[in-house]
Amino acid sequence: MKRRHWTAEQKLQILLEAEKEGITATIRKHGIYSNTFYQWKEKYDTGGIDALASKHYKVDPELKRLQKENQQLKEMLAEKELALRIKEELLKKSTAKKRTGS
Repeated sequence: MKRRHWTAEQKLQILLEAEKEGITATIRKHGIYSNTFYQWKEKYDTGGIDALASKHYKVDPELKRLQKENQQLKEMLAEKELALRIKEELLKKSTAKKRTGS
């Protein structure tokens, strides 16, 4: 069964409908589990309609791609900086050997 995402308003309408029509008939009509219904009811009773709002936000695929690209560029930059530091250290060591050894 495909997962549905309900808005806070839709959840509230279902809760109100259940008060009038009965819980069993309402959850069957909307195809939701009783456990889901009671979770919504608990959230609404404790936090109002704001508590019913979904905390899941769909991430834009373009944003995801850019975040991945950004991470790859950061890793490349870190590798280049490390290679540069190693070369600088080797250069310092070889310069110090030439001064003391020659």
